[in-house]
Parts: sequence; C-alpha cells; structure tokens
Amino acid sequence: MGSSKNIFHNWIVKNILIAILAFAVLVLIFYFALALITNHNRVVPVPDFTDMTVSEARTEAVRSGVKVDVFDSVFVKRMARGAVFSQNPRAGMEVKRGRHIQLTINSVLSKKVRMPNLVGYSMRQAKAELYSKGLNLGRLIYVSDIATNNVIKQLYRNSEIKAGSLIVSGSDIDLQVGLDSSDNKTYIPDVSGLKYRSAVDAVHDNSLNVGRISFDKSVRNYADSIRASVYRQSPESSQNPVLMGTPVTLFMTVDKHRLPSSK
Repeated sequence: MGSSKNIFHNWIVKNILIAILAFAVLVLIFYFALALITNHNRVVPVPDFTDMTVSEARTEAVRSGVKVDVFDSVFVKRMARGAVFSQNPRAGMEVKRGRHIQLTINSVLSKKVRMPNLVGYSMRQAKAELYSKGLNLGRLIYVSDIATNNVIKQLYRNSEIKAGSLIVSGSDIDLQVGLDSSDNKTYIPDVSGLKYRSAVDAVHDNSLNVGRISFDKSVRNYADSIRASVYRQSPESSQNPVLMGTPVTLFMTVDKHRLPSSK
C-alpha cells in the first residue's frame, strides 16, 4: 500500500514538473515571438526628410529602417513643389524599426487667392487683411501725404494690382502709404530672441521695413528658416527716433546658444 502511494505521488510530481516546464517553454516562445514582431529594443534614429522629394524620402527611409507616408500638403511659395515641408516624428528621434513617418509636403499646384482692396486702410488694418487672405506684407513705401500710414496704393512686383485679381497665395504685397512730415518718426523695437514671423510683424508694426534677413549656418532649409529666431539686429533697439520706413536687418539662427538668455 505504501509503495503504491509513493508511485502515485511521484506521478503527480512528474506531471507538475512537466506542466511547469511546458509553460516555461511557451512563455519563452511567446516572449521571443513578441520581441520579433515588435522589434523589441531595436530602435533607429529618424532621418531628416525636409526638402527631399517623396522619392528621395522613400529611398532614405528604406536605408534607415523606417517607412514614410504622405499625410498632408501645404503651399509654401519659396519651397520646391512636392518637397517635404515637415515630418512627424521629427528628425533625430529614436523610433522602432519599421515605424511609419508622416510627411507633409509642399503642394505641387500653386494655390491662388483674390487680392483684397486695401486702399484707404491703415497700414495695420491692411496687414491683417493680407494675412487673412494668405498674403504677406512686403515693403512699406512712404510718400508725402496728410495721413501717415494710410494706404494709397497696393503693389505686386512693382506694379499696381487691382482688387479681385487672382494671385498666388503667399505672395508679398508692397504698400504705398502716406507720410505726414509732422508725424514721420518711430522707434526701433528690440526683436532679439523672436521667431521669424513675430520679428517681421514687430518691425512692420513699428512702421519699419525688413531690409535684409541673414541666416547663419545652422539654418539649412526652409523649415529651419520659419522656426529661426533673431540673435542680432541692425540697427539695434534705441530710444532715439528714426524715420518711418527705415530698414532693419535681422540675423537669424536655430542655434539656441546664440540667442539672448533673457528671451
């Protein structure tokens, strides 16, 4: 009787051990299969696809172990048609091999809008109207008039443009505005540390012109130029009044070490 009990107990122990071993094997198989499927611990840096064509981006994606999908398009006047404007995730991030990177490309076809009638508007009102139509304020051309900053003419490529004319979105519109000799001075603002669009707006809002924009070596493409910030300006900010329309040169960078610490 005692020996039969020992045999019974041994049989149970053996089956338990076999079950535990089988379970352990299944766990290991599942773990390695999951690691293979999800590329566990296999990450790659996301390449910078900016300014590439979609074909070039796909070739680079294969070489780098990721995939790309065209997710959206925008229209950027100064950028090559069909070129990659932005991406998500951004360049340099580490992702699992085989990750899909979403690309926003510059539209192949130019978007056109109708030119608004800005004559009689104040300069600030005209600028707001231009932005709402997808157009940009170019130069402020001051001429003698009794109403300072009152729009007298609207110009495109040095020629007067009529309201209602079709024009490529993103175009620069120059404004001929009045300048009263008794109200013709302004001050140069401090735009250091501001990003491109904010800096340009600040210059225009002070009745000044952007004379030149100089990018340093850290700015490599159009996307960089949009997110660049001012690290120097000329003339510098001053409490001394200057004539309206004075040009201000902006020096831009994406290198945070060059920017003023206070901004």
